[in-house]
Amino acid sequence: MVKTDTIRREVRAGARQWVALMVLTLVIVLLAVDATVLALAIPALTEALNPTATEVLWIGDAYSFAIAGLLVTMGNISDRIGRKRLLLIGAVAFGLASIVAAFAPTAAALIAARALLGVAGATIMPSTLAIIRDMFRIPQQRTLAIAVWSVGFTVGAAAGPLVGGALLEHFWWGSVFLINVLVIVVVVALGVFLLPESRSAAPGPIDLVSSLLSIVAIVPVVFAIKHAAKGQIGLAEVIALVVGVAAGWAFVRRQRTLAVPLVDVALFRVPAFSGAIVANLVSVFAFSGLIFFFSQYLQLVRGFSPFEAGLGELPLSIGSVVIVAFIAMIVARFGQGRAIGAGLVVVAVGLAGLAVAEAMPGYAWIAAALALVGVGIGVATAVATDAVVAAVPRDRAGAASSISEMGYELGVALGIAVLGSLHSAMYRAALELPAGTSASLRRAADESLPQLASAAHDVGGSEAALAAGREAFTIAMQQASVVAAVLVAIAAVIAWRVIPSVRTR
Repeated sequence: MVKTDTIRREVRAGARQWVALMVLTLVIVLLAVDATVLALAIPALTEALNPTATEVLWIGDAYSFAIAGLLVTMGNISDRIGRKRLLLIGAVAFGLASIVAAFAPTAAALIAARALLGVAGATIMPSTLAIIRDMFRIPQQRTLAIAVWSVGFTVGAAAGPLVGGALLEHFWWGSVFLINVLVIVVVVALGVFLLPESRSAAPGPIDLVSSLLSIVAIVPVVFAIKHAAKGQIGLAEVIALVVGVAAGWAFVRRQRTLAVPLVDVALFRVPAFSGAIVANLVSVFAFSGLIFFFSQYLQLVRGFSPFEAGLGELPLSIGSVVIVAFIAMIVARFGQGRAIGAGLVVVAVGLAGLAVAEAMPGYAWIAAALALVGVGIGVATAVATDAVVAAVPRDRAGAASSISEMGYELGVALGIAVLGSLHSAMYRAALELPAGTSASLRRAADESLPQLASAAHDVGGSEAALAAGREAFTIAMQQASVVAAVLVAIAAVIAWRVIPSVRTR
């Protein structure tokens, strides 16, 4: 009896482990903040760096694409060299890349720094969850710890616009990256002493070819989509699309032949698993694409300051946080599939309402529509992630979690790239500049509304052109919101019909 109690005391997590969990959660909050904080800085960095519309898109999505492409690979590396070691290396790299981004002299340098931030983030994310699973051996404690870790994403996404807005009120655009350095110093200082080192007893091989193929499958396709949306369909775009599709096909074939695949494609044969992945990806796709341009809409069309724009987006985050308290009850009442479907329906209604509210005076209707989107996203993403893990045998839950995280990051990147390109094309189609507009203003307006607003500071009599740009931007926002609503509604039907909806207590 004494021996059994001793074993229990050894495996039960104590105060040290819970404090270490706070350090890991702080890292996740930082990664989530960095994914959303940049949107508010777009007008300021556009004026400073003068990027093209395509460069603005890459500044936004380079971070998420790097994470999505390297997430599973870095998880395998952490199993081999040690999860604590890789996390601390990644944290230091994240801090250094943040300094480079803050003082980037050109748009190209900023894109490169954002890609480095994504690489560093990919080393951090899988390591945090693996360390949590190692620290908390008792199931009840582990469940609570992972729940706290998950809340970090929501809190970070909610804090991003506010942090960015507050910094931009008093400092230059690079300050949204320098704040990362302070957090990283705390994480590294505490992590060295508090985090335990752990490795896999039987780690799988690291297949760098699969990792390279996954990146090659993503980037060229998005390149082709961006240029096609701008009406630039030539040999380069066709080649990029063919290369991307071929790389994706080669990636899937290679996974089927590997003893330990980078991604277990057999999991997608499980309807509940694939349905949840699609639902999660589409909901995040719509959410991220909307937020990236909505911040510009609030500042450049509605005239909000950066901090006011952060407050203006707050109903979205509040809805996502508040609904978490009711998710268990919703799943118990409807089951997973219907809960995800219902959440996505709420998102679709909110997006449709936002399309109407964007053309109406005042802010109240916009806030109501954003709150609906937040509530729906909160339900859909949380339950879909749980459904992904529950749809496979317990011994394959780790692989399922990696795919779920990769799908989330891919949804963010694709949302910015695809909806962003679509919005840009709709903006140009709706743009009608008044007669007599100077050639310099016309060139700036054809690029983007931030470019037009920046150029208007230096050109007299530009108010009419700027008003036309704002109207075109609003029309494009409305149309993009409707497209996103339709996509989310389709995903809702898939989730409702494909994912099982067994009710639980």
